[in-house]
Amino acid sequence: MADSHVQGTILAFDYGSKYLGVAVGQTVTRSASALNHLRMRDGGPPWEGIAALLQQWQPSLVVVGLPLNLDGTESDMSLRARRFANRLNGRFGVNTVCQDERLSSFEAKDMLAHASKERRRGGAIDSLAAAVILEHWLSLNHQH
Repeated sequence: MADSHVQGTILAFDYGSKYLGVAVGQTVTRSASALNHLRMRDGGPPWEGIAALLQQWQPSLVVVGLPLNLDGTESDMSLRARRFANRLNGRFGVNTVCQDERLSSFEAKDMLAHASKERRRGGAIDSLAAAVILEHWLSLNHQH
């Protein structure tokens, strides 16, 4: 869904099997920043951490990365990401959209290529990927 009417703060999530990448952005600046990732719990989302982020940032929209195959077809992880987006909406009442995230992890890895060891550890790549996903969404939906 393209929605250029959304204004203000937007949160983005990169849904993974080990980590949930997190980023925050603004429609005014059309930019995004990676936040600390959250660790998945028993294969599921860390709902308490997500609730705290939603409370802190009060986003007008949440963008969830949709990991499509290179040919555009859906994978098992795509279905899990869609289910996560739907659960975010149902559980917290936040507006959610899915954004094609093909190649966002590659772009994030490239950004980390020369980063410090500390930034390369753990789920840092996931939050950078969330920032890339959000910036792609902003560029497609907020062309003023």
